[in-house]
Amino acid sequence: MIVKTFDSKKYTNKIEKHAFQKDLINWYDAEKRDLPWRADQDPYKIWVSEIMLQQTKVDTVIPYFQNFITSFPTLNDLAEAEEEKVLKAWEGLGYYSRARNLQAAVREVVEVYESKVPDQPDLLGELKGVGPYTKGAILSIAYEKPEPAVDGNVMRVFSRILAMDDDIANQQTRKKIESCVTDLISHEDPSAFNQGLMELGATVCTPKKPTCLLCPVQEHCQAFEQGIQESLPVKSKAKKQKSLEYFALVFKDENEKYILEKRPETGLLANMWQFIMIDKSEVQKKQLPLYVREKYGWSIKGIKELSPVKHVFSHITWHLTVLEVELEGEIKTEAQASLMKKEKIKELPLPVSHQKIFNQIT
Repeated sequence: MIVKTFDSKKYTNKIEKHAFQKDLINWYDAEKRDLPWRADQDPYKIWVSEIMLQQTKVDTVIPYFQNFITSFPTLNDLAEAEEEKVLKAWEGLGYYSRARNLQAAVREVVEVYESKVPDQPDLLGELKGVGPYTKGAILSIAYEKPEPAVDGNVMRVFSRILAMDDDIANQQTRKKIESCVTDLISHEDPSAFNQGLMELGATVCTPKKPTCLLCPVQEHCQAFEQGIQESLPVKSKAKKQKSLEYFALVFKDENEKYILEKRPETGLLANMWQFIMIDKSEVQKKQLPLYVREKYGWSIKGIKELSPVKHVFSHITWHLTVLEVELEGEIKTEAQASLMKKEKIKELPLPVSHQKIFNQIT
């Protein structure tokens, strides 16, 4: 819903609408990058690509997208797949809730909409993980509907074009820009219009030192005219990240089998597999043999320190002290943990931090 007190015309009336559309679309048609999800207008492929591109760079996404579509070429294939295989295909992209939400939503499309991605905004927007941007991207690119698709790139582009100094970290600013895009979007070619804005933000109207002399809509840009393009957009600083310190324990038995545990079904990295982690606030390194015996009933034969691992999430940072721990005697594991060979571990979805740990023992 657009903010009622906001008059988008105050901004968009400064832009010669048809000239802006023409300049943007002609440039996009001539200069667009050759990306695999642009090969056709399949709403499923567009959906997958847009979910992958959230918080992730294009160059990183390309091989993941190609592998994912090869593994799950249709909505039905993804709906019927085991979640662990989906997470494995997503391994390394991070933000794994995106993959779980995508599969849940695809299953709903298969069951409720007979395997056809809805082309109505209200129905599409009700699917799990489909926010306003993803909804707009699918509707405009796959179905040629004039719906705004406003992500970080588009917010930056429009903040400069309209010389808008509202804080883009504020949710209401997104709604204001959605209103402005709605005013200016091409009804004849909404797909090229929206993709042109995305492309412009990714390749020309970049966060730092935008290449304004190459910009196809430079003559429409209020910020360029005023010489303030590098001071926009306005964005408040994110909260400082919280740092957490853990021991990451690579337990192995006398037969070169390793203990991994499955994370809970909800929360951070849900259903991923990892080496056992212990909060450093619970125990000191010298106390580990006693701690492990009391908590798990295992006897430690030796400990070797491996390279530490640091991993940054959006809101926290993990600092992992990695220890390879050799066990002796009988080893019984709890329900969420398993003793397995390296070949089996390779088949499991591991978080990036634990992939780095696994790479140290292979």
